[in-house]
Amino acid sequence: MDRLEVLARGASEPDFVQCSRDLRERVADGTITLTVRLWSRPQVKVGGRYQVLSRTIEVDDVEPVPFSSITRADMKRAGEAGREAMRERTAHAGPVHDDTLVYRIEFHLVD
Repeated sequence: MDRLEVLARGASEPDFVQCSRDLRERVADGTITLTVRLWSRPQVKVGGRYQVLSRTIEVDDVEPVPFSSITRADMKRAGEAGREAMRERTAHAGPVHDDTLVYRIEFHLVD
């Protein structure tokens, strides 16, 4: 799945988060700590806990930014090889130009 998608499981447990199959293991082992998504509105919230595989991540920051503001460091934290790879992954819902607003989401492993 190419977009981060939240599937509610109930208030007492973390929501499940699905992400690209090729990134799941690296999110679950803490290697990936940032993602960029093209959403019309945020699908996660700061402080929200979400399950990836058997691990739980917590969202630290959700910020709408122009795609051009995504840095090399962001790309590395997102597990992307470069800007065009990130642009392609982010463009699931439409084209992503340098001035397109995207959500920059930072997270960390909880357990």
